[in-house]
Amino acid sequence: MKTYAEYLALVEADLAPRLNSLGEIPRRLSEAMRYSLEAGGKRIRPVLLLAACDLMGGSLDEALPFASALEMIHTYSLIHDDLPAMDDDDLRRGRPSSHKAFGEATAILAGDGLLSAAMELMLRASAEMDSLRGVRAAHAIARRCGVTGMVAGQTVDVTEEGTAPTADKVRYIHLHKTADLLTAPMEAGFHLACANPEELACAVTYGQQLGLAFQMVDDLLDVTGDERELGKKTGIDAARGKLTWVAVRGLDGTRADAAAAAEAAKAAIAALNRDVSFFTALADQLSERTN
Repeated sequence: MKTYAEYLALVEADLAPRLNSLGEIPRRLSEAMRYSLEAGGKRIRPVLLLAACDLMGGSLDEALPFASALEMIHTYSLIHDDLPAMDDDDLRRGRPSSHKAFGEATAILAGDGLLSAAMELMLRASAEMDSLRGVRAAHAIARRCGVTGMVAGQTVDVTEEGTAPTADKVRYIHLHKTADLLTAPMEAGFHLACANPEELACAVTYGQQLGLAFQMVDDLLDVTGDERELGKKTGIDAARGKLTWVAVRGLDGTRADAAAAAEAAKAAIAALNRDVSFFTALADQLSERTN
């Protein structure tokens, strides 16, 4: 397997050409889409998809369209999350959010454009394959980002603002708003490599537990993080009455639960009896991160 930096380099080199391959996009729309897509970041989701496919002996060339598509979906979700009607954030990755740079209408369309571009790229790649593995990967991503996945979590996150936090409600939000988009790359990568159902189950559990740990740390950082290091404002969750793990368990409880979720993720992937050091290290890094 490759290092995180090597997978990341593959993703960075693929994103712009992949978007260009769709044809001529209206200039203002293209600028807004690229403004957010090319803003950097860790690219955790596409890197995870490539690593998952690689772990199971799949083709990275076949996986790249799906990896780039997944990053487009993640970026669209961030653009829409930042809108005044959603989380109303003025900053993203240390610079003005899309709606601040381009206006709300263009930001909404940029998000729509990235989502539809992602679906087109995955369907085109799937049509060129000699089996249904691409269709299965595309379906996993579409389902995890859709109305029973990420969008479901976002809906509960928005509509339940200001209500009494409970562990069940917060867990539902975390599993879908965040964990589904970290489970999707594991599922898709394993499908592309023709993994069996037992192997897929390990991948799904890893993604879900990794996602829970990731969001718990996010909740912590909104209270304890450095705005300059995070590239966004802190203290927003409490100000808006968001349902967070910190609101349910407090700072110490959230730290303990994040560590436990990371350990559960590592245990799930270790059951594959392969060299999963990449995935165990990633679980440790994400559960201990400061930005």
